[in-house]
Amino acid sequence: MLTGLYDAKVDGAPVLSLSGQVPSKVRGRGAFQDLDLNAAFADVAEYSQTIQAGSDHAEIMSLACKTALVRGTVGHVVLPDEVQTLPSDAQAKGPAGRIGATAVTPPAPVLEEAIAAINKAERPLIVVGAGARSDMATITKLAEHLDAPVATTFKAKGQISDSHPLGCGVLGRSGTPVASWFMNESDLILAFGTSFSNHTGIAEYKRTIQVDRDPMALGRFHSIDVPLLGDIGVTADFMAKGVGKASHGTANEVAARWRIWRAEKQSRVSDDRGRGVSAAALFATLSNEVDAEAVISVDVGNNTYSFGRYFEVDRQRVLMSGYLGSIGFGFAGAMGAWAAMGDTHQIVGISGDGGFGQYGFEFTTAVKYNMNITHVLLNNSELGKISKEQRSAELDVWQTSLVNPDFAAFARLCGGTGINVTHSDQLETALADALAHDGPVIVDVATDVDLL
Repeated sequence: MLTGLYDAKVDGAPVLSLSGQVPSKVRGRGAFQDLDLNAAFADVAEYSQTIQAGSDHAEIMSLACKTALVRGTVGHVVLPDEVQTLPSDAQAKGPAGRIGATAVTPPAPVLEEAIAAINKAERPLIVVGAGARSDMATITKLAEHLDAPVATTFKAKGQISDSHPLGCGVLGRSGTPVASWFMNESDLILAFGTSFSNHTGIAEYKRTIQVDRDPMALGRFHSIDVPLLGDIGVTADFMAKGVGKASHGTANEVAARWRIWRAEKQSRVSDDRGRGVSAAALFATLSNEVDAEAVISVDVGNNTYSFGRYFEVDRQRVLMSGYLGSIGFGFAGAMGAWAAMGDTHQIVGISGDGGFGQYGFEFTTAVKYNMNITHVLLNNSELGKISKEQRSAELDVWQTSLVNPDFAAFARLCGGTGINVTHSDQLETALADALAHDGPVIVDVATDVDLL
């Protein structure tokens, strides 16, 4: 549980965690499974309390939920055995009257400074992070008003469609040359809800306006020209009303850059050294086959970088372990998406063999509940990202090889469906069949570790 909760904490996702505890009469005496759970969860949970027989249990639960929702973090409640069966006449209450409006209006002088800088800029670039997820309609309206290209951080992949005339894809290590080109050409960055992590690729030397509702996020890693505290949607709306409408022919420029990149991607699709399928071929096919409204859960490793680089997003939602980078997230996240969405949306998981191996036996849970999940497994019999990092450090590759089962056969042994892919000409049929199947499927794709 701790790994999942740390994921939630660092990604700002509100979570309520409930832990069982041994009976209070044996606590502290070294009984079986006698642990100090409040201490164990102290770093990950902003609120952690143990319910006792005389506790105001409803209020403690309300405060745990409020902390999770308001802070975007973890609320934790411990329930000893004898408390779990106690009757209660407390009435459940929702957040009404306990949580106020959180929208923050930006300070007028700083907003005016930002608007002046935007009006002066000739090539502004908008960069959106995951913190802008709920405000994309307003930001897109601002981008169209400014005729400004829009790039996303990897964690925000999919917040603007790659088919939008101003959409440039992901910026940074796992991104597109389209986004990188517009970063290089820009004379002003408008950053909304992004952390400026070292993966993001925002050039520090560019004049930058940063908008965030968290004051600690502003200028976290380096000095910002215009740090603007405010609700992202509210601030973007003020900007759209305050700046002049521009027309730079940006859509034509974006389209031209996409043509160059798509031609390059197509040339990589045909790469074949006889050692497995290339990532370019796999994600080109998946881009064509997956439903436009699908939910896609990705893992950690080279498979994830390749997804960010090659997969073209329409309206899909992308889930990931953003800042913790906990390997094994891909299939677990897909199960969570199915639990939340059921069969209303196509659910796709993506992982490498190393990531899937962390939680592979959870596939039996997917079979038990007939979870309609298609899991695409990039199998190169190696922890490829670690090998690459070792080579980059001019070290010998050490202990990264894996001995794997036939994952498609494993899926069938568990009671699900398994499909093997050993060559790129099998991808289209295999993925189409898997996505059309009602129930859990593993598509075991033999991939070339070096064709990323």
